Parts: sequence; C-alpha cells; structure tokens
Amino acid sequence: MERAPEPSRTTALVRREPERRGLLGRLRSAMEKWTLQLGGREMEERLARLVAPQNEYGVDPFGLDLEFTKAAVAPALWLYKNWFRVQTHGIERVPAGKVLLVANHSGQLPLDAAMIGVSMIAEAEPPRVCRAMVEKWAPTLPFVAPFFARIGQVVGTPENCRRLLMGGETIMVFPEGTRGLNKTFDKRYQLQDFGIGFMRLALETRTPIVPVAVIGAEEQAPALLDFKAGARALGFPALPITPTLLPLPLPVKYHLHFGEPMRFVGNPDDEDSELERRVREVKMQIQTMMDRGLVERGGLFF
Repeated sequence: MERAPEPSRTTALVRREPERRGLLGRLRSAMEKWTLQLGGREMEERLARLVAPQNEYGVDPFGLDLEFTKAAVAPALWLYKNWFRVQTHGIERVPAGKVLLVANHSGQLPLDAAMIGVSMIAEAEPPRVCRAMVEKWAPTLPFVAPFFARIGQVVGTPENCRRLLMGGETIMVFPEGTRGLNKTFDKRYQLQDFGIGFMRLALETRTPIVPVAVIGAEEQAPALLDFKAGARALGFPALPITPTLLPLPLPVKYHLHFGEPMRFVGNPDDEDSELERRVREVKMQIQTMMDRGLVERGGLFF
C-alpha cells in the first residue's frame, strides 16, 4: 500500500494555528478572570468604560489593544492591591481629557509608573489608559517593544507626546528619567534634574499639569551603588546594585499624592531659561508634596 505523503511544514503550521489561538485565548480569558476576581464588579464596569482613539482603519495608531490591556492589567492590579497596598490621595483632582501627570521616579524598576497607571484605571474618573513616555532604549529589550505598544506605552519623543495630547490622552511623564529611577539610596526623595520638554509641550497644547508625588517606591529596591562599567558593557543607562543583587521589590506601602492641576500660559518657543523657571515651579510642588507625604505616612510597610 502506498504511504500517504507527509504534510508539509506549512500545512502543519496551519493545522496548529487554531490550537495556538485557542491556547492564547484561554490564557487571556484566565487573566481577565483574575482581574475581575481582584477588582470585582466595579472593575468590570470600569474596564467596560475604557476607550481608545482609533484611526481610519479602526485601530489605535500607536498599537494599543484594549482587550490585551484588560488581560495584562491582572498582575499589576495584584501588586497594587496586595503587594504595595497602594493608597491614593487627591486622585479626584485629575481632570478628564488631556492631562500631563508629572511625577518623581525611583525604584530601579518602573513599578511606580505601573501603579500610577493602575490607579487611573481602578480609581480615577473617568477610568482611562494612562500613556507613559518610556525611554528610547527600553524598546530595544527583547519582547518589550510589542508589549509596551499593546498596553499603550509610547517612546517618549516630542512628536509622539504631542499627537497623544492633541487626541485628548492622559500622559505620564517622569522628567528625572533614569537619573531618578536608578539613583542610589542615599539620594532617596531628592529630586534629580528635570528635563524641560514636558513644559514646552504643555504650553504648545495648552495641557494642564497634575503633579504626582510617589511615596514608597524609593525604598522598594534600595541601590547601594551604580555599577557603571557593567552598565556600559550591557548598554544600559545604569546598573544599580541592591542588597539582593537584583532589583526585587520589597512589599513597601505606596502612597500616591495627586496635586491640584497647574496651568501655564506662554510661548512654547521661549528660551530654555524661561521654561526652566516654570519647570522649577512644578518640581518645587512635587518636592513639597513628597516632604509632606513622608511626614504623614505611618510605617514603611504598614
């Protein structure tokens, strides 16, 4: 009897594709179920109200996938509720529509950004996906670029930020950049130099700025030193060395303080010195909120 020909590699891949979609679909359903278990009926209602801008092809021009985001939020929501036990203060001050959330940055891993992002979904009104302006080197890491795009995060170029603000989006900015994220423990709660790009964009697009003070992230992974030679070898902007050698976060309690919106008027093409004056106002407000938050918080973990 003549043996039937073996299926080609292409045919085998086609046959496995429904199984692959089925596996991914089950995984997504499990993650969404986890999200609803953590957040309950209120979270279900909030997720249903999330919207994303669409271009003429019916998709977000930056790649945001709302269904993917609703599934991906599960582990961040677990950290928010159970690990960092985040408490927000003044989140009702964040206005609807376009806004720049300008915050201090720390903790070696950008978990402070993730917690602010979850707060915008879980507690802000209306709930919204918060777009973080990420460092240009971050998408060069394996698997990071497509993941960031699908959950709405965007490389922090002026043009990207401008387009999002003109579309009425909520943007999260950390003017300290990696200077803040990777600072050593002896510099905790000391704001590093601020860039001025966010102020130029706020003036150009007439966007209110909400200062945000994050209390807790500074202690989540205390860095003893910055291994600069290792960072250069790996192509990283910094390589902080923590007591555990890895930036594993401790279960510190987070407090997120949202200030009153700050509205600036002026020419976005002003000299840097004029923009720096306005930036100092924002920086001073965040530092004041941080200092007050440190006094008001109870213990580091409780």
